[in-house]
Amino acid sequence: MKKIILTGGGTAGHVTPNLALIPSLQELGYEIHYIGSYQGIEKKLIENAGIPYHGISSGKLRRYFDLKNFSDPFRVLKGYGEALKLLKEYKPDVVFSKGGFVAVPVVLAAKHYKIPTIIHESDMTPGLANKICIPSAQKVCCNFPETLKYLPQEKAVLTGSPIRKELLEGDRLSGLQYAHLSANRPVILVIGGSLGSVTVNNAVRKILPKLLSQYQVVHICGKGNLDEGLIGTAGYVQYEYVDAPLKHLFAAADVIVSRAGANSICEILALRKPNVLIPLSAAASRGDQILNARSFEKQGFSTVLEEESLTEDSLYQAITATDQNRSQFISSMEQSPLSNAVDTIISLIESYSAN
Repeated sequence: MKKIILTGGGTAGHVTPNLALIPSLQELGYEIHYIGSYQGIEKKLIENAGIPYHGISSGKLRRYFDLKNFSDPFRVLKGYGEALKLLKEYKPDVVFSKGGFVAVPVVLAAKHYKIPTIIHESDMTPGLANKICIPSAQKVCCNFPETLKYLPQEKAVLTGSPIRKELLEGDRLSGLQYAHLSANRPVILVIGGSLGSVTVNNAVRKILPKLLSQYQVVHICGKGNLDEGLIGTAGYVQYEYVDAPLKHLFAAADVIVSRAGANSICEILALRKPNVLIPLSAAASRGDQILNARSFEKQGFSTVLEEESLTEDSLYQAITATDQNRSQFISSMEQSPLSNAVDTIISLIESYSAN
């Protein structure tokens, strides 16, 4: 039996592409194990998928001063030792990494044992974790044509992002029933990201009275971000996190408001949903979401509202204008030459596991 180690974690965006690959890997008879952090969001998601999960120590390498910068390198070293032990015991044919700092020790351990590794970079420019991993990888998959110039030519493969097949199988009526909403009014789906977004959450809640005069709102606000005072508001439903029913909520949505994480926007594109993207500000990140969002805006897929320009009026206008021009957005998305990322990546995995 062929064996594969999947790794990646920190946010749902580092896990969901792995989840998208699992059914195809299982059909091909792979024995699959997953290495993530001890208690990251990936642990629950992977265990729910019925895949054996192994936690290792992980640390984050920051570009700014933080006291954890002194202790995290030791966590990474510990994680490297744990990854070496797991790979020696399990002896995988190939490793596939979706990134995040927990993946760094795993990729480096795979290099030590000469196990071929394929990594995936979602954003326009490689993040720090993947920059560390690229020299140890055989192939580097990416989502955007613009990313190719940042990668070694002999390793780069433009694949797109693996999309979970079930996301495309949602049912609008089931989504409306799940959220206890009416079929007679349009639905705005707000997704703050797996960790939630205080900025987006607050901005949406400030314009709720105006929104609810025309729309119904489904708000996925992140763990610990429920507003108790708004529970029971007619036409407004909020969740900390949604797993299996998410496909139905996507199907029910007429417009999506989202951060601009690469995996999230690739899912929105695959679903052909008109959307307003509010990328994480450059002050709070390395600016990758802004690049992602601008690429989608340029291709006619999205309305972009940068966080610095986020006001009650600008958000309301962005949502209503996107809704009014929905046919134009859908037409642009339908013309997108989306590659079949799952099949492309599975072919790469097969080519290395067969060696």
